Order: sequence, then C-alpha cells, then structure tokens
Amino acid sequence: MNDHRVILYTRRGCHLCDEAEDLLRQVGIQPQCIDIDGVAELRERFTTCVPVVEIDGRIRFRGRINGVLLRRILAHPPTM
Repeated sequence: MNDHRVILYTRRGCHLCDEAEDLLRQVGIQPQCIDIDGVAELRERFTTCVPVVEIDGRIRFRGRINGVLLRRILAHPPTM
C-alpha cells in the first residue's frame, strides 16, 4: 500500500479533513497534505469540497472517505 502517491487537499479547521488524514494514516499512508487556502487555483477548484483525496493522480474521494473503498483502491498496484 505504501507505494501509492496520495495527496490530501485540506483546509484548516475542517473536521472531515482531520478524519480523512487519520484514516489514511491508519491504513499505512503518509499523505502529502496541501492546504487549499494557500493556493488560489486550488481554492477556486475545490472551494468547499474538502477533503479531496488524490491517489496516483486521480481524485478518488471528496468529502467523507469510504474506508472499504479506500482499502480496495490501495490493494491494487499504483498505476503511473
């Protein structure tokens, strides 16, 4: 599972973002966390749709993360 490139787009004070990061760490992923408020383009792109989880270049989740689906995605080798 650790070979996947995972980016977590977040916003400060977002409880769903905190939950998403906790879940990713529970399954052995150390995501690259990016605060969308620090980048105007990302703030416009994601607005209030955080957290956003990108796995191997594809957006897989917006908002609450489904743990079962996350584990299924991570069970497959990275596609890059």
